[in-house]
Amino acid sequence: MASHQRSMSTATTREKSYFEQQREELIGEIAMSFEHVLANINKLNRSLEAVIAVGNEFSSVEALWSQFENVMGKEPEEEKGGRRSKTRKETTQLRSRNRMNMNSTKRAR
Repeated sequence: MASHQRSMSTATTREKSYFEQQREELIGEIAMSFEHVLANINKLNRSLEAVIAVGNEFSSVEALWSQFENVMGKEPEEEKGGRRSKTRKETTQLRSRNRMNMNSTKRAR
């Protein structure tokens, strides 16, 4: 029985094989890579939240421009015809200018 315990103790104290060493190293590298991926995902999440917050700041401006567009798009009953298409064209141009201004403002930040 003592010889059986002695053989078990020598088996547990023997050095790890090359395969086991390489496996432990690779598992450690994979764990570090997962930690880096998790950290980068968290950074991305914070950046996306910041972008959404900035976009939400423009919701009132967008609502105001939509209201303006709706007002400009409506025509009195007696002015149907040639005037209507001109108003739509002007409104489209105004919206286009507004989008360009908003894009240039975003780039400047």
